[in-house]
Amino acid sequence: MYNAILLDKNEDGSTNARLTQLDEAQLPADGDVTVRIDYSTINFKDGLAITGKSPVVRKWPMVPGIDGAGEVLSSSHPDWKAGDAFVLNGWGVGEVHMGCLAQRARLKGDWLIRRPPGMSARSAMAIGTAGYTAMLCVMALQDHGVGSDSGEILVTGASGGVGSVAVALLAAAGYRVVASSGKLDEADYLTSLGAAEVIDRSQLSAAGKPLQKERWAGVVDSVGSHTLVNALAQVRYGGAVAACGLAQGLDLPGSVAPFILRGVSLLGIDSVMAPRARREEAWRRLAQELRPEALERITTEIGLAEVLPHAADILQGKVRGRLVVDVSR
Repeated sequence: MYNAILLDKNEDGSTNARLTQLDEAQLPADGDVTVRIDYSTINFKDGLAITGKSPVVRKWPMVPGIDGAGEVLSSSHPDWKAGDAFVLNGWGVGEVHMGCLAQRARLKGDWLIRRPPGMSARSAMAIGTAGYTAMLCVMALQDHGVGSDSGEILVTGASGGVGSVAVALLAAAGYRVVASSGKLDEADYLTSLGAAEVIDRSQLSAAGKPLQKERWAGVVDSVGSHTLVNALAQVRYGGAVAACGLAQGLDLPGSVAPFILRGVSLLGIDSVMAPRARREEAWRRLAQELRPEALERITTEIGLAEVLPHAADILQGKVRGRLVVDVSR
């Protein structure tokens, strides 16, 4: 038996989430690697799944948790053997395949990547999908030619998981980072991660003009909706926005003007189905470039029993940085 968060659908369509014990016989049959989860985490998508605020879960019952890190217990996959340390992000885990907010999981070996040498399971989950997504955003901007000498970089939703890691990564790489947040009382936290300036999200969150004063060489946006549209309207000629989130909304109520008059690029960032080579590169760079003291400042640790109340908190913007879950308590 092992402890897990389990989601069921009630008769009225709502989600019933509870901490319970499962038998290993209940692990999915469509997996070739059985693993011990040491640490997991709560991302925005996990919050949506656990609270039922969005139809993230498409197969019931479901163990949520799109991220996991730990050790392989047994494997019939040729690339994995007992004792191997792994990281898992995405691939529909926690949505259509039982996830990692549990002490055990059975996964497909093709989904796993090797944990970088020297990186603990706790550190990997302090980074999690949010931090891995932040690195994918940084890589996309750099691939586009946005360097540390190109100009200011805007990070929206900066006090959240993606934003916090993005601020830390960009600042460590020498960029001048401007952090946008709805929590101005977190300004000291954001400057401690390397932000040169903190602005109120209200400057970006309402409807604005299609073209505005050029300021940003690049943007990491985890918010979407009007915030993304205003960021695009303020990007300098030839700059780019890496868009990876929808905290404000799925809509894009804007204009093509920034694209056709300023040559701005909108770079879509998908973490769920990213190819293995891109994932491995992101995790290699995270191990090298994300300073341990910054990661610790970003991280709050909780136990599996504390997951349910924190799932609602993350949707309401009450969580700063990253929540790492010790599934053993």
